[in-house]
Amino acid sequence: MAEGDRVITTEEVVELADAVAASGGIASGIGTPSYGAQLVVEAKDGDEALELGVAAFQRAASVARLPPWPIARAAAVSEDDELDYDIDERGDIDERGSDR
Repeated sequence: MAEGDRVITTEEVVELADAVAASGGIASGIGTPSYGAQLVVEAKDGDEALELGVAAFQRAASVARLPPWPIARAAAVSEDDELDYDIDERGDIDERGSDR
């Protein structure tokens, strides 16, 4: 996620979504002073995945003509480590197997 000094428009997030679609990605940030994406990358380990993902995110932001804001947060999750969750009737997210 990149954070900056102005609110991101719907049109800008749509452009980012188009730019990350080829990477199996989704984009976020409408109406906030940040924009982000989740991408799928092939890597041998978490460090490489993070490096490839950040580079792909920065390229996508450039293609979408978004401001080159500093990246505030980045994370890599392997297929084996993906969170397993349910959304209850109120829209709350509960991790399966948690004590919640």
